[in-house]
Amino acid sequence: MTDHPARPVTGSEAEGEAANLRPLTIGIIAIITCAAFEAMAVTTAMPAVVADLDGVSGYGLAFSMYLTASLLGTVIAGTWCDRVGARPALAVGMFGMIAGLLVSGAAGEFWMVTAGRAVSGLGGGFMVVAVYVIIGGAYPQHRQPVIFGWLSAAWVLPSLIGPAVAGYLAAEASWRLVFLGVAPIVLAAFALVWPKTAALVPPEPGAGNRHDGRRRALTGLGLAGGVLAAQFAVNRLAAQEMADAAGAALLVALAVAGVIVAAVTLPRLLPKGTVRLAPGLPSIIATRGLVTAAFFGAEAFLPLMLVTSRGMDEATAGLSLSAGALGWSAGAFVQARVTFRRQWLLVIGASVLSMSIGLLALTSDPVVPFWVLVLVWTLAGFAMGMTLSSTSVLVLKLSPAQERGKNSSSLQLSDQLGGVVGTTIAGGLFALLRDPSDPGQVGVFVAIWLALCLFAVAGIVAGLRGALGSTDEPSAPAPRHP
Repeated sequence: MTDHPARPVTGSEAEGEAANLRPLTIGIIAIITCAAFEAMAVTTAMPAVVADLDGVSGYGLAFSMYLTASLLGTVIAGTWCDRVGARPALAVGMFGMIAGLLVSGAAGEFWMVTAGRAVSGLGGGFMVVAVYVIIGGAYPQHRQPVIFGWLSAAWVLPSLIGPAVAGYLAAEASWRLVFLGVAPIVLAAFALVWPKTAALVPPEPGAGNRHDGRRRALTGLGLAGGVLAAQFAVNRLAAQEMADAAGAALLVALAVAGVIVAAVTLPRLLPKGTVRLAPGLPSIIATRGLVTAAFFGAEAFLPLMLVTSRGMDEATAGLSLSAGALGWSAGAFVQARVTFRRQWLLVIGASVLSMSIGLLALTSDPVVPFWVLVLVWTLAGFAMGMTLSSTSVLVLKLSPAQERGKNSSSLQLSDQLGGVVGTTIAGGLFALLRDPSDPGQVGVFVAIWLALCLFAVAGIVAGLRGALGSTDEPSAPAPRHP
């Protein structure tokens, strides 16, 4: 990919630049809009899915499996994009999402829904890394904050109509139409963007080491397998589906083994020092994972709380997701206009998020008006839009051209692993603490919010490390492994 030096541009240059990039921008926005609609619609419809297929104990697993499969797709796509460009990964990602939607929509049992979500997640991992590599190669640095702002804005329309449409279909027709109806939209988005990526500059000869790519793919497979084993065991233990001591011991052993495998493989897929919050780029990537654990773990269970504890229908409960997405877009537009060092937005965003999730625990009681809870979740979305867009811009800015794919993969890996950890912890607490005779227990959800708030607080620490230790120049390329 071609580097774009950071320099002032004249008004005419800016207009010409924007005009040349407009077709590609429209295509990328179409992809993200499609992914956003899929996420908002599926989350809204999931309470109806678990009710129909008797899958309430595996509610959290359906979300975390999507993210677990995304881990593998992200790792493979990172080195693949560095070697051959973003187009092949983009195609695999889009068709993977379509296949997963069709499997989930046709499911006769809840485990098939979970399997379909995993296939969609694999496709999503390929797709997101491809989009990041396209942005890093095609857009100059001074335009990247703007394009990330537009990508967040692409969530606005899906957040407004997605929950309403999905809630209506789930209540009045069938939740299956939510999955099956999104698949043609994904196909239309792919048809729109594919021709617009044909002119992208291919990687320089020799970019992307094939041996390194195979090593990262195998390591990513180990990470995904370890995470899958751990979350499966935790979910079954929390649901108390193994009554005998021997079965419980096997699940405990499986969970411990999965955690060990994940702990060994994860550092090899991230920049050196990410796990110990080394200053600069490693802490920026770590911040991404910590705040996503807090936010997405809470978001997965917010509609369920509103349906069970307040008796709301799925469409009304989905309004909270719409509010969060609107706040996200607002935060993304704010970050595009900052004049101080962008690294400090990570500290501000993580601080606002920790306050928001703490307030969520205080406003979950049904006596608190619904609009107050919506306002709190809007604030949480604002914090995420500001923080995640900033981490995206910083990682592209601090990455050499030949490592954009790998570092974008690391960023998305942190993002997805954070989501897996957040939803797994939330799902485990829900399965462990819930009383089947009293499904509307607010205390269960309060415990979830408080546990997730700790991740947001840790994000403040990571953000400080990233702000105090990073420069504004790309790091030197990492040496290739023999």
